[in-house]
Amino acid sequence: MTRALALVALVAIAVLSAIAVVRARHEARTAFNELVGLEAERDELNIDFGRLQLEQATWAETNRIEQIATGELLMTYPDPATTQIVRR
Repeated sequence: MTRALALVALVAIAVLSAIAVVRARHEARTAFNELVGLEAERDELNIDFGRLQLEQATWAETNRIEQIATGELLMTYPDPATTQIVRR
C-alpha cells in the first residue's frame, strides 16, 4: 500500500512539475514577444528622433534665420556710424 501511495505521489509531483515547466515556457515566450515589440517601437522612435534632429538643424541654419530676419521681419544690420561700443 505504501508503494502505491509513493507511486501516486511521484506521479502527482511529475505532473505538477510538467505543468510548471509549461507555464514558465509560456511566460518566457510572452515576455520575449513583448521584448520584440518594444525593440521595434524603440527603433521607430530612434528613426523619428533622427528625423527631428535633422529638421531642427535645418530650421536653425544661420542662412535661413538671416533670410527670415531680413525678408519677413525687415531687420537690417545697424549702421556703423550710429553704433556705440560700451566698455566697463
